[in-house]
Amino acid sequence: MPLADFKSLPVTVTGGAGFIGSHLTHALVAAGADVLVLDNFSHGSQQNLAPLAGKITVQTGDIRNPADCDQATRGRAVVFHLAALGSVPRSVAEPLLYNEVNIGGTLNVLEAARKNGVKRLVYSASSSAYGDTPVLPKIETMVPAPKSPYAVTKLTGEHYCRAFSSVYGLSTFCLRYFNVFGPRQNPNSQYAAVIPAFVAALLKGQRPRIFGDGEQTRDFCFIHNVVNANLLAGSHSSQLNGEVANIACGQRISLNAMLALMQKQLGTNIAPEYLPPRAGDVRDSLADITAAKTLIGYRPEVLFAEGLRITVNAYSNRTGE
Repeated sequence: MPLADFKSLPVTVTGGAGFIGSHLTHALVAAGADVLVLDNFSHGSQQNLAPLAGKITVQTGDIRNPADCDQATRGRAVVFHLAALGSVPRSVAEPLLYNEVNIGGTLNVLEAARKNGVKRLVYSASSSAYGDTPVLPKIETMVPAPKSPYAVTKLTGEHYCRAFSSVYGLSTFCLRYFNVFGPRQNPNSQYAAVIPAFVAALLKGQRPRIFGDGEQTRDFCFIHNVVNANLLAGSHSSQLNGEVANIACGQRISLNAMLALMQKQLGTNIAPEYLPPRAGDVRDSLADITAAKTLIGYRPEVLFAEGLRITVNAYSNRTGE
């Protein structure tokens, strides 16, 4: 990781109390950065930032408020924009809210960064932009085909980043995440991501719920790799102008196979409950990560099996406390 590049550098992490944001915030503090976190704590947790008390500035605010975005970007060199509403199913239920937060909020952050002379904005994008095209692996030159309101909002953010680079000269870079997982991911929400949802069910002796036949595949990416990608993009010496890069491991595994591996690690043998597929979900996902390697020197350092072991252990230990 390019840790030395962040020594005393003033940076902002929007959504810095969330799952991905808090991991990134911890890494930036370890690198010596001067970190400001902007979060409204609707989904992020104070507990995620508790070990950093006195080491960071926490601004409670909302990206839907331009004044909050202005305050959070004033005097900052790099902005990591992670604040957003996740979950495809919830976006299907609440499309107007997703438009307001993920599109309107992103525009507010970009405009504040432009006005305040931010040097680089790194945007957390999503592989959902590809939609359900059968061609694998997914490569950035494919025509996007978003299937859900969530996917539309994240793709729109990419377009805004590119436009702000083109029109205003703001250096931006878009990290298109594939199924990020790891410790601190919320297992309790009704919209919980599949790995924490599976772990939580198994630890309670309950049947994990699989939407579909379980043979759908995902390119799961451990949180360490995503943090590394952000650090690389934030510190890259070249001008970046809204380019998009897949952030993943370039491997795929079915949900059935993933569950079997998880059960082996936990020593459980609980049959899953199969339910109808959910609207907006894609069938298969696999990334070509060549662009990320070429543009910012990204390489996955923790592959799926090792990441799953770390994650399962973290949830097991937390449950036992």
